[in-house]
Amino acid sequence: MSRTPSSRTPAPRSRLAPGDSVPARTLAPVVGPPLAVPDPARAVHVQFRRFAGCPVCNLHLRSVALRHEEIERAGVREVVLFHSPAEELREHVAHLPFAVVADPAKELYAEFGVEAHRRALLDPRGWPAIVRGAARAAVGLLRGRGRLPAASQPGGRTGLPADFLIAPDGRITAAKYGEHVYDQWSVDELLTHAAEADAAPA
Repeated sequence: MSRTPSSRTPAPRSRLAPGDSVPARTLAPVVGPPLAVPDPARAVHVQFRRFAGCPVCNLHLRSVALRHEEIERAGVREVVLFHSPAEELREHVAHLPFAVVADPAKELYAEFGVEAHRRALLDPRGWPAIVRGAARAAVGLLRGRGRLPAASQPGGRTGLPADFLIAPDGRITAAKYGEHVYDQWSVDELLTHAAEADAAPA
């Protein structure tokens, strides 16, 4: 992020909903040039993930990376936030084809009303993804690829995912707050929301 992080995690604010507007800002990805949100030329999909190296997050982001060109053709820019420090995050996400932003103080998490809760891990609906993500991470380590997440996670391990589609004028056109660790938009759902936003009257 372009702001100096505070040492204290801010309390989450009220949840945002379609029709709400977000202020313009410049974010600094861990790799690549600064970017504007909202983007005056296209919609932005902002998704909130957990910590650097999170196996469940990596499982989902792989599906996004595989269809990134399709997302771009739909006129959507992908921006992913993690609540880990930039130097730690960079080692895990440098290969991804979209912007990844570090928010270790959880300032934007609070602004967008994105919460952490123990149900992130305790909800049985998320367990299959936890197993798949852990298995995929283990195979990668055995093959000499990837690395384990840091043992200590100051931002916690119980974060819930969230997705927001933001129009060029700053309006939120669609939003989702996850109920468990793997409760987020699929790429197909994202593309559907983008198409609906394009078809909506101005």
